[in-house]
Amino acid sequence: MSFLASSLSNIKASPTIAVAMKAAELKAAGKDIISLGMGEPDFDTPENIKQAAIAAINKGDTKYTAVDGTAALKKAIIAKFSRENSLEYKASEIIVSTGAKQVIFNALLATINPEDEVIIPAPYWVSYPDMVLLAGGKPVIVDSSAANNFKIVPDALEAKITPKTKWIILNSPSNPTGACYSAAELKALADVLVRHPQVHVMADDIYEHLIFDNLKFATITEVEPKLKERTLIVNGVSKAYAMTGWRIGYGAGPEKLIKAMSVIQSQSTSSPSSISQAASVEALNGVQDYIKTNAKLFQSRRDMVVSMLNKIEGIDCNTPNGAFYVFPSCKGLFGKKTPAGKAIENDNDFASYLLEEALVAVVPGVAFGAPDFFRISYAASEEFLNNSMQRIADACAKLK
Repeated sequence: MSFLASSLSNIKASPTIAVAMKAAELKAAGKDIISLGMGEPDFDTPENIKQAAIAAINKGDTKYTAVDGTAALKKAIIAKFSRENSLEYKASEIIVSTGAKQVIFNALLATINPEDEVIIPAPYWVSYPDMVLLAGGKPVIVDSSAANNFKIVPDALEAKITPKTKWIILNSPSNPTGACYSAAELKALADVLVRHPQVHVMADDIYEHLIFDNLKFATITEVEPKLKERTLIVNGVSKAYAMTGWRIGYGAGPEKLIKAMSVIQSQSTSSPSSISQAASVEALNGVQDYIKTNAKLFQSRRDMVVSMLNKIEGIDCNTPNGAFYVFPSCKGLFGKKTPAGKAIENDNDFASYLLEEALVAVVPGVAFGAPDFFRISYAASEEFLNNSMQRIADACAKLK
């Protein structure tokens, strides 16, 4: 009998973290590695947020809190939804967790029965399918195309819905593609979902404030209020406020679901960090001006990276509307050989070649359910990105 749980055989370690660890190992060995694998802003946490955390420590706000979050942070989250999304929630409809990932995990663990299906549009964030599997469910992948900017269409969604479908996960703006659904596109998907009352919606809005080209962010319950009672909105402070290490995510949804998620959390991590929660109150209630400033910087970086990538023969890159990723195709390089004589046959081969030849770490698209592509995070300075793109161009020029 194996000591380890059989469910572990269905999942794998996070590929993005694996790439980052490999890059870190090579860097520690003296290699001049550039890592474009991790998804976190390169900006420091704003000073007012750090000061709020320090103040919390100094006044002894260092104890356990309510399992599902402090009253002050819940109040700030409720105000955020009202102010920014025209959505009204009660405190009993809000949960605060140790990162948005825990919100998603809690929800799946609290709702999934064996054979329940979860629709996941591809390309997808690497953790969605594995979390569904750990909860005992079945991931059902619905493909999109670069020609449609990696967004699914209503007919493709409806074709995947069965009586066993319990959730669909919608991530907009998307990791890994940066694709962002407009209000009209969300309404078209919502019209399908209204016809299938057994399907619940998980709206992963973590990149809400990283949106470009004057596009207005929308979340699905905002455009179709009929879905509010079966939608969980997932968000957090990590991306917009450069607080990835503070580990605070939050969810808003039906009271019965939130209560069940809180029970799960009470038997796992219990409450999130009291200090991080105090800092998050300041993040949500404090000055917000730098969010738009940072978004403009990201848009400028996006434009530079997309332009440089599209000048490389064999690489084709869409222009995303949000987040801080690009998701170019490397299919045009397949069949070519490296200076060492090895053929590039797929995106894994290409990512390995970039790491070996260019000393640049990227994540192959197969990790996101989209072979033939690779993901680059451009959450870095323009100088850093310019150097990275030049290394990629030089490495590609060596392929014959």
